[in-house]
Amino acid sequence: MKKLFYLFLSGLVLWSCSDKDDDAFVPKPSGNLEVQDFIWKGLNEWYFWQGDVTDLSDTKFSSNEEYKDFLGNYSAPEDLFDHLLFRKGDIDRFSWIVDDYEELLNSFRGENETFGFGPGSLVRVNDNGDVIWYVAYVMPNSPAADAGMQRGDLIYKFDGIVLKDDENTIDQLNRNYFNNNSIKFEFATVDNGVLSPTGEEATLNRQTVQENPVHFSDVIPYEGKNIGYLVYNGFVNTYNEELNTVFEGFKNQNIDELVLDLRYNGGGSVETSTYLASMIYGEASASDIFAKSIYNPKHQEENNSDTFADKARTFDKSTGDPTGSEVQINRLTSLNRVYILTSQDTASASEMIINGLSPYMEVILIGETTYGKNVGSFTLFDAPGFGTRNINPNHKYAMQPITFTIYNKNDESDYVHGFTPDIEVREFESYEDLKPFGDTEESLLRAALNHISGLAARAAVTPESTARDVKGLKEKPFSKEMYITPAEMEP
Repeated sequence: MKKLFYLFLSGLVLWSCSDKDDDAFVPKPSGNLEVQDFIWKGLNEWYFWQGDVTDLSDTKFSSNEEYKDFLGNYSAPEDLFDHLLFRKGDIDRFSWIVDDYEELLNSFRGENETFGFGPGSLVRVNDNGDVIWYVAYVMPNSPAADAGMQRGDLIYKFDGIVLKDDENTIDQLNRNYFNNNSIKFEFATVDNGVLSPTGEEATLNRQTVQENPVHFSDVIPYEGKNIGYLVYNGFVNTYNEELNTVFEGFKNQNIDELVLDLRYNGGGSVETSTYLASMIYGEASASDIFAKSIYNPKHQEENNSDTFADKARTFDKSTGDPTGSEVQINRLTSLNRVYILTSQDTASASEMIINGLSPYMEVILIGETTYGKNVGSFTLFDAPGFGTRNINPNHKYAMQPITFTIYNKNDESDYVHGFTPDIEVREFESYEDLKPFGDTEESLLRAALNHISGLAARAAVTPESTARDVKGLKEKPFSKEMYITPAEMEP
């Protein structure tokens, strides 16, 4: 698999200048201008849509003073960054900037400040506007786990506020959940649309948690077949070995079918996505293309193809750095199809799995339409070449702008609106649907097992159901990504 390296020419000219020496750009910014100089240069060089943004044109400025005046029009680095994005929120829904790159690097290796649970959707459970917020999963060794919370718990009151389907309530929930270091939940049950408080409550304090994305795995005996089932919540390269170990178990038990649960997986490492695909499709050779990465016109020489891998690199959990060792990938040779469970949170590197495997084997999607993200990024630091050496010590800003688009071997990449499931099933129709992972009556797994056995899937929305998703819960930072980590860019 070809690796991408930072290749830059020192003294790169960013725009056309006159021949006068005093017109040449010699930046001497200070304060925010120092950060904003980094932002403009980085986006001008690597942003995928650089050619579509007038203010990122190589010929935009004719002098140093004109350039500095432009940067000075923006009071905050974030304002300039947002201004320079191509149709922000429409075409570019994904580029972002951080003011502390250490937090970003920690997230790449699975370490985050968190309350310790995966939030499910906000759901209106009756026509009276009553809303519950269900717990999708709980991270081991986290505040939520310590409080005894479990998948399927229904939250009806948050920091003393009864959840309702109205804008003020949802805004308050978002403010508290993302900004407070301590939150309080109160729980309820729902029966035929009737919400009943249980009297149970939990107070959670935000903590640093190292999350293993290999959340649950099992081999389920079903109608004479062995069904491999894996809940995988993020493509985190520091857990490549754990992922590979699960497939060793699947391989040793000679599974007949694989159900890959990506409904809570917002993406992550491109390299790890390639490794997972290599574990699933055992017939591929190391020369077969899994995915292609296409960059902007300035970096067409960086366009590359990721091929299926025989070995997986490993990375240190405490630093994120390569360990220098590799593990032999456990490839499954018994599969000609794979079932993938999806939701609106299935994004980026998860969709890369769907797109990349489709030319090679049958991919059956069960759940809801995926998020729709066929582009990826790598981190730009304020340093020579925008790499990790000699980073500017005056600030900790870093950018994660979109820098490439992903295609499969057939040059297909048409999923900006997500992948539509073959079998549509909503996770929450009733409280009874929120079974533990691996329970054969859990709604999405049940649909996969029914298909395996030749039975028709249950209708996605039953006529008597009054449950409806409520819009408004914000996304967690770094939650829907497809990226190449700084460590993965090392040889």
